Amino acid sequence: MIQERINRLRQLMEQEGIDAYLVPTADFHESEYVGEYFKCRKFITGFTGSAGTAVITKEEACLWTDGRYFVQAAKELEGTGVNLQKMGQEGVPTVEEYLKKSLPENGTLGFDGRVVNYQMGRSLEEFLQDKNISVSWEEDLIGQVWEERPSLSAEKVWILKEEYAGRSAAEKIEDLREVMRKERATVHILTTLDDIVWLLNIRGNDVACNPVVLSYALITLDKFYLFINEEVLDQQVKEYLKETGVTVCPYDKVYYEVSRLKGEKVLLESSRVNYSILRNLDSSNQIIDRMNPTAFAKSVKNPVEIENMKKAHIKDGVAMTKFIYWLKHNIGKIQITEVSAQKYLDHLRFLQPGNLGLSFPTISAYGSNAAMCHYSATEENDTVIMPKGLYLVDSGGQYYEGTTDVTRTIAMGPVTQEEREHFTLSVISMLRLAAVKFLYGSRGLTLDYVAREPFWSRGLNFDHGTGHGVGYLLNVHERPNGIRWRMVPERQDNCVLEEGMITSDEPGLYIEGSHGVRTENLILCKKAEKNQYGQFMEFEFLTFVPIDLDALDKSLMTDRDVELLNDYHKQVYEKISPYLEGEEAVWLKEATRAV
Repeated sequence: MIQERINRLRQLMEQEGIDAYLVPTADFHESEYVGEYFKCRKFITGFTGSAGTAVITKEEACLWTDGRYFVQAAKELEGTGVNLQKMGQEGVPTVEEYLKKSLPENGTLGFDGRVVNYQMGRSLEEFLQDKNISVSWEEDLIGQVWEERPSLSAEKVWILKEEYAGRSAAEKIEDLREVMRKERATVHILTTLDDIVWLLNIRGNDVACNPVVLSYALITLDKFYLFINEEVLDQQVKEYLKETGVTVCPYDKVYYEVSRLKGEKVLLESSRVNYSILRNLDSSNQIIDRMNPTAFAKSVKNPVEIENMKKAHIKDGVAMTKFIYWLKHNIGKIQITEVSAQKYLDHLRFLQPGNLGLSFPTISAYGSNAAMCHYSATEENDTVIMPKGLYLVDSGGQYYEGTTDVTRTIAMGPVTQEEREHFTLSVISMLRLAAVKFLYGSRGLTLDYVAREPFWSRGLNFDHGTGHGVGYLLNVHERPNGIRWRMVPERQDNCVLEEGMITSDEPGLYIEGSHGVRTENLILCKKAEKNQYGQFMEFEFLTFVPIDLDALDKSLMTDRDVELLNDYHKQVYEKISPYLEGEEAVWLKEATRAV
């Protein structure tokens, strides 16, 4: 089936005079996760992971993805004729290098300009100019092949009240215009969905697990144009937007309106605005290319958002604790599979007051499946969880009070010494990072060694970042804060850590064919003492879920590690036990006992 689709695409490429066709994982807004309509890379390759880029030439089809997905991609691409290119590995060319080698002199590279950001498009043009490569960007060839393509999402928009948002949309827009004035910008083009809904205090459901709305915004110093499918707006939302000073325009009209701009100073982020928009922009305009001001503004949670996030994490902690209790008391008595466990946990979350769904699809992985960081259990590959070994669950919820993300690895019965050691290292690492104190001005790059040292000192490592920013009833992955050991410029997650930023703390270890472990809490950055050396900063836990003592090897822990674990478990019991009754409460007391 995949090969048949690729052959049909090649026929269209031949008709259009295109030598290579690029298919990224993207929508028109550079979203990390995309709606069903936009899953073109999945359609043409069969790879279901959330990150990857496909290139189809006349002779070859290739897929690039990162270390999170190497194992998964190898399985899913088997038999498709699509070659896996493991990004960052020795001897593996980048997409750009591959195109330069594969494209003929005076050849043509094709892509849908709406799903390639301008920075990437321009970079490709410059990288390939030695071979005089032209770019064909106005045709969506995958759309022509994809006969049963889903429709564009058109979910209803709703207003997020200030009791949850903490500030009015009018205040946020004025702050944005103040930045525009400082940058001497007359127009701001904003196309990232989480920025738009955060700015307007609205939410929707156009991307699974991300409560965003398909839209574009064009903002001047006195006008605000929102390009959106008007059918998703009820009368209340229309009136709210009008009162906020927003003019509603048809979704696709943004390209026409952008083409009408002349002689403006346009603030935009070229890595987040699609290629088609920039190609429609007249050359008389001056581009001010910088990160969207809203990206930083929304990463620093206001006091109302912080207090609400704490409430959301108590609710989420109750659901997770009940789930772990259920697992521990039913394993070996009833058949539990990855899918049935996942469904039960999702059910427990949905029962929590104010729950609006999941913040990402639950990762439910037993044994060797947990070695795939972003494994997805399905009815076809469902694995029975046995009363032995380790089970990993990475999950989160969306609540009116915020967004959660937590990972726990759980002993289902006897575990090997290697599994026990790796589990304990992940716990030590998570606790040490959360307990670090640092001077203001530090970035995640500064702090990552605290988390990696327990692994590196043993010649071990995990192939993903240690932490990512988290939105407020928004995307579970949010820039510009993050924690990782090396610069990855395209992730834009290495800003100075500010008070009010929420970041994940999630070290792990993955042994292909054997097991995987990860322990993840969310941590809030806040001010500590200020003295002659400057302003010190520290973290506060938001996540309160027991860590499985059955998998722990205390002999690997220092006295300080033990103290940190006991202190954490004391907080878990104090915060979660009031919401449990009977045997669950008794069990939590034992599960959070001092070691």
